[in-house]
Amino acid sequence: MASDSPESLMTLCTDYCLRNLEGTLCYLLDNETLRLHPDIFLPSEICDKLVNEYVELVKTDSIFEPHESFFTLFSDPRSTRLARIHLREHIVQDQDLEAIRKQDLIELYLTNCEKLTAKSLQTLVSFSHTLISLSLFGCCNIFYEEENPGGCEDDCLVNPTRQVLVKDFTFEGFSRLRILNLGRLIEGVNVETLLRPLASLAALDLSGIQLNDVGFLTQWKDSLVSLVLYNMDLSEEHIQVIAQLRKLRHLDISRDHLSSYYKFKLTRRVLNLFVENLVNLTSLDISGHTMLENCTIPSMEEKMGQTSIEPAKSSIAPFRGLKRPLQFLGLFETSLCRLTHIPAYKVSGDKNEEQVLNAIEAYTEHRPEITSRAINLLFDIARIERCSQLLRALQLVITALKCHKDDKNIQVTGSAALFYLTNSEYRMEQSVKLRRQVIQVVLNGMESYQEVTVQRNCCLTLCNFSIPEELEFQYRRVNELLLNILNQSRQDESIQRIAVHLCNALVCQVDNDHKEAVGKMGFVMTMLKLIQKKLADKTCDQVMEFSWSALWNITDETPDNCEMFLNYSGMKLFLECLKEFPEKQELHRNMLGLLGNVAEVKELRPQLMTSQFISVFSNLLESKADGIEVSYNACGVLSHIMFDGPEAWGICEPHREEVVKRMWAAIQSWDINSRRNINYRSFEPILRLLPQGISPVSQHWATWALYNLVSVYPDKYCPLLIKEGGIPLLKDMIKMASARQETKEMARKVIEHCSNFKEENMDTSR
Repeated sequence: MASDSPESLMTLCTDYCLRNLEGTLCYLLDNETLRLHPDIFLPSEICDKLVNEYVELVKTDSIFEPHESFFTLFSDPRSTRLARIHLREHIVQDQDLEAIRKQDLIELYLTNCEKLTAKSLQTLVSFSHTLISLSLFGCCNIFYEEENPGGCEDDCLVNPTRQVLVKDFTFEGFSRLRILNLGRLIEGVNVETLLRPLASLAALDLSGIQLNDVGFLTQWKDSLVSLVLYNMDLSEEHIQVIAQLRKLRHLDISRDHLSSYYKFKLTRRVLNLFVENLVNLTSLDISGHTMLENCTIPSMEEKMGQTSIEPAKSSIAPFRGLKRPLQFLGLFETSLCRLTHIPAYKVSGDKNEEQVLNAIEAYTEHRPEITSRAINLLFDIARIERCSQLLRALQLVITALKCHKDDKNIQVTGSAALFYLTNSEYRMEQSVKLRRQVIQVVLNGMESYQEVTVQRNCCLTLCNFSIPEELEFQYRRVNELLLNILNQSRQDESIQRIAVHLCNALVCQVDNDHKEAVGKMGFVMTMLKLIQKKLADKTCDQVMEFSWSALWNITDETPDNCEMFLNYSGMKLFLECLKEFPEKQELHRNMLGLLGNVAEVKELRPQLMTSQFISVFSNLLESKADGIEVSYNACGVLSHIMFDGPEAWGICEPHREEVVKRMWAAIQSWDINSRRNINYRSFEPILRLLPQGISPVSQHWATWALYNLVSVYPDKYCPLLIKEGGIPLLKDMIKMASARQETKEMARKVIEHCSNFKEENMDTSR
């Protein structure tokens, strides 16, 4: 299960080595094949960890690059020792098992390894003298080999891929094998013949296999302690055989009640038979079964007294014969789980949070169809009630999402549950590590599924995190995924809105390197395409406003992104939006803020020097939209243009002096105590307008901006101004003959504010 504890040094070292094999354990032979350095010997504790962690990384980390020759590193037992390895899905192929055939494996779990064929059966024989535990769960092709070129013999069955079923393989020679999982074994294999050579099986899993006769199980009646017959259609004959396996401690005859029709129904007599004969039983799973007759005690008696797990008080009558409470009782999707007195320490069911979490924990590994329904119940609990076992719930959902990355149902239900389990109500209970694990599985889901529900759930879950801070460790990946969503030709409106909001938040308050990297991913072009589409639809909604806001943020002190905006016809869209939506104040503020960033780049300002653009900016000086913000930003754009001097004014209309006059009038109309809808990370673009005499109005705008900000937000902006050397620049400006008297007065007030702030915040404690 996903852990909330700090990673061990072993785990950290393993992860580092796997991500840097060439720089640590290996070298490249012929520039393509990995080879272990000759002076390295690794014991099984390290080799097992390397292999198992490698499989996990390939499965769950899209950034991790798998190596074709990875398993060859463990081909020689003289330098590497393997003992217990767990391989999954498409990650392992026949040649990988072949590469490690000389190893003395004790435990080999192959789960859903659909690429393995009958070649791997022969490789398994190499491990026969040491293997104690083997799982072939879901390896649906491992009993198939390529069809004989001369034609198929009579004892072969042909599948649609022109492969033939191997029918002569048995576990002959596997003398030490005690634990075997054949779950979802392909139809046509004779299970009895396959297993007959095994002398003393202790645990057997035959999940999803339909056998009419299981009498052969009695050959292990003195050794079998665990038997799993999940989704096997049972009969009276099956029950009689099971009752003879008196050493059983764990019995699972559960079923998925939705998968197909089962004739068999559990009766009171069957449960009595189990209790009377299987006296060592500590774990029983009868989930999904329908009871043919009443197995419960009378309702009045059932509700009496405090809840108890003592068998004598059991609400399920047959279990009153138990000598002690069961460690586990599977009752998921049965009516029995809702009873009061259940004689078990741990119960899977749908009655409450504890039962649901037990179900997710018990069924995640091999039963995604059950797990998805259990997670859906957890989703309802988290949505409607308060989840009391938050840490456990999160860890279980994370594990399920990792384990079943390609299962759509689990991705839908799991991502929905995560949205509620990570909201602000639970944030204080979650560690940084746990929240990072959530982010990773959410991004996995976004990568694997373009399906609307998964995408929406994942985007909504990301909104529960502090952005960009908590997403910075996956910054590039999350931006790529969001841009991919926004670049799809057919988009769901709600996903589009959330994705644009996330994009905007991700480029706000991050350093310029991050902004430049995102710009190169196509961020600017994507936002402009969204704006263009909204314009065509004559719609000014949140997507439109967020897109302009995102462009404002990503162009802040990032000249390359500003240039992209101009190159991709951004100014044309600006004018069209202004014309189409003349009353949209928030939109105007965002657009003018963006153009302020463009105007700060000296090399780009000539592209703004057209009669049309200057006239638009001049007219916006008188705008009262969004308080002073639109007027302020328009004046900022013009201040930077004026800073280039009269010789750069390459237009006849409007006249430079006329625009300057309108700028003075606008600045004088603003309330110095205006609260602002703006966020400066640096004053550098403003400060560069102070030490110059070519444009007094630009100097005045810059001084007004500083005075307003240090007056209204002294705690934030006084330290920033002091840190960036603004005070000496203001003092020098006061001495300049070209500066206006009112500008000098304002500068003195800014200096005074900062001086007072420093005195008030000086530490006088001894």
